Amino acid sequence: MTDADDAVRAAIDGELRLLDPAVRSCPAEVERLLDPEFTEVGASGRRYTRAEMIAELHDHPGSSADGPRYEPSTMTGVLLAPGLVHLTYETRFEGRHARRSSLWRRRDDATDWRMYYHQGTPVP
Repeated sequence: MTDADDAVRAAIDGELRLLDPAVRSCPAEVERLLDPEFTEVGASGRRYTRAEMIAELHDHPGSSADGPRYEPSTMTGVLLAPGLVHLTYETRFEGRHARRSSLWRRRDDATDWRMYYHQGTPVP
């Protein structure tokens, strides 16, 4: 496996963790996975800051252990530069379909991969 493969695998692992209701419902886990400069434009069109996402994700759909879950598919990634991975994939959730794009950043060897940016776009 190459460094690029390892980087993409780490980003995919982080992305899948953020889709897991157990992680989504735990602000401390969310905080560990989001970059200090994180922003998101959700499929709703709303823009989120890191602080808002940490405070609110546990109340968002897909965060309940006994509720519906996001179903990701066709997840792929590419290393854009050292320390920067771009992921693309699709999700289905309660009959809604969205295309998603995330940037994962690793600042140095002492830090973990963290989501820097995420965008969801509804599919009509």
